[in-house]
Amino acid sequence: MMVLDASAAINAASSEIIENANEELIDFLDTEKFIAPRFFGIEAANSAWKFTHAGLYPESETARMMATAVGHIDEFFDDEELVGEAFSEAVRLDHPVYDMLYFVLARRKGVKLATADKELARLCEENGVECVRVLDL
Repeated sequence: MMVLDASAAINAASSEIIENANEELIDFLDTEKFIAPRFFGIEAANSAWKFTHAGLYPESETARMMATAVGHIDEFFDDEELVGEAFSEAVRLDHPVYDMLYFVLARRKGVKLATADKELARLCEENGVECVRVLDL
């Protein structure tokens, strides 16, 4: 089991749907069980919207990208249970609360965090949360 953040999931979904497929990344997503905070779907939708808003891909492709990203999550956890601790960590580490929701969930569950976010990966490594950078796959 691993926490999957929206940056990793959208990166993987774009690989699966739009760009040349990264088979190692796709295999990784198919062999793991992933968990995420409930707001994951909102963040994935916003990330997909950015691709459409920037004119990079049509809505039909980014909608599929969003659905694929959300489909990788096996279990969601309530944000309310995480947000107080995530806020404290955001202040302590000077990093956005939404990323700290993933960080806190991984720490609480004692599992790795999969992300495409270089800065979040660095914070994990410096603070005892195991991390996998999906861009390194």
